Amino acid sequence: MSVVKINAITPAEGAEERLEARFGDRVREVEGMEGFEGFELLRPVKGETRYYVYTRWRSEEDFERWVNSDAFKRGHAQSNGGDPVATHATLLAFEVVEWPVQQALDERTMA
Repeated sequence: MSVVKINAITPAEGAEERLEARFGDRVREVEGMEGFEGFELLRPVKGETRYYVYTRWRSEEDFERWVNSDAFKRGHAQSNGGDPVATHATLLAFEVVEWPVQQALDERTMA
């Protein structure tokens, strides 16, 4: 069963562009990890200031391998001793509900 991790990040004041650039730079690191299924960085537009980092993994074990990898540590190290790009982060965890596509279509037409 696939799992989704959403990291809700509050950017430091004025650091939004640097935050986006950091994720753009590190996306190649995560793409090569076993079990990685997808990544999106969601920029806030209205009524929200947090960015959401969405990753999807084949399993919880694959996600844990990523978190314990050297690539993860490199990507999350403070770059060049500069100012932090975020002031707070909260990790949300989900399992993807999976069911046969036909069953879902049948249920939709019956509703």
